[in-house]
Amino acid sequence: MATTKKVSAIKNTPKHLLGIQNLSVLEAKEILAEAKSFIKLNRGSSKKLDILRGKTQINLFFEPSTRTQSSFDLAGKRLGADVMTMNMGNSALKKGETLIDTAMTLNAMHPDIIVIRHQDSGAPNLLSQKVNCTVINAGDGRREHPTQALLDALTIINRKGNIEGLKIAICGDILHSRVARSNIYLMNMLGAEVNVIAPKTLMPEGIDNLGVKSFTDMKKGLDGCDIVMMLRLQNERMQGSFLPSKREYYEFFGLTPEKLKFAKKNALLMHPGPMNRGVEIDTKLADDINVSLVKEQVELGVAVRMACLKLYCK
Repeated sequence: MATTKKVSAIKNTPKHLLGIQNLSVLEAKEILAEAKSFIKLNRGSSKKLDILRGKTQINLFFEPSTRTQSSFDLAGKRLGADVMTMNMGNSALKKGETLIDTAMTLNAMHPDIIVIRHQDSGAPNLLSQKVNCTVINAGDGRREHPTQALLDALTIINRKGNIEGLKIAICGDILHSRVARSNIYLMNMLGAEVNVIAPKTLMPEGIDNLGVKSFTDMKKGLDGCDIVMMLRLQNERMQGSFLPSKREYYEFFGLTPEKLKFAKKNALLMHPGPMNRGVEIDTKLADDINVSLVKEQVELGVAVRMACLKLYCK
């Protein structure tokens, strides 16, 4: 009897991962399923595959990064790709070269994948129009951070079994957070109920139009939540005064054991990192292995990025 070949939902040409907003439900689920298959591999003693053997991956990071850059680096190498991470602090951009000129230069080297993080929203999209290879967005301005949302989803699924029907709170600097936007798109897509919690100065206008409920009170926003996702204060994107003081922010919007009691009894907490301890989150809570998924997020980030590299670079 003939077997039916599985058809990939990710069939766009050229193949780029620019944002969660561009994905279908089937595509998102395919990435998550593929990522799940890499978890065991990454925990084993032999982690090397040759899926991307002969492929060249360039990591182009215009903003500082530890977790995202290192996990993309590891992901590419574990799949067998030749990985080059460029130090953009010493690049020709410092001499006045534009992003388009950089794209043209890199394109002439015939890479297969470019992973880009950029301070300007839309930069990955612009790059994808100028090169002949796969472009993966590792975070652009305030717009999106698709692989962070995907690794957050995988972490939740790994612990809770599913996302559909869960109540998820995203708390903190919603205004400046690309992580918040990507997670709102993805969690809604996968059937969760999403609350966003922030002071008025850090809450975007019209946020309710994204299918969330907005709160400026932690007690009300956390009520009945299964997952509490804290965000980093994006100080580098703040121009002007958004907060009276970090101490006051922690008092009203920092996650403490007392505030977590407003959520469900078995609620779990997340944070994309880096954490500002004592500002966004209580240190003991962040390190509590019974509650915190922070380390698991970092671990599963490699699996998600391996899945994205494999599926988008064929």
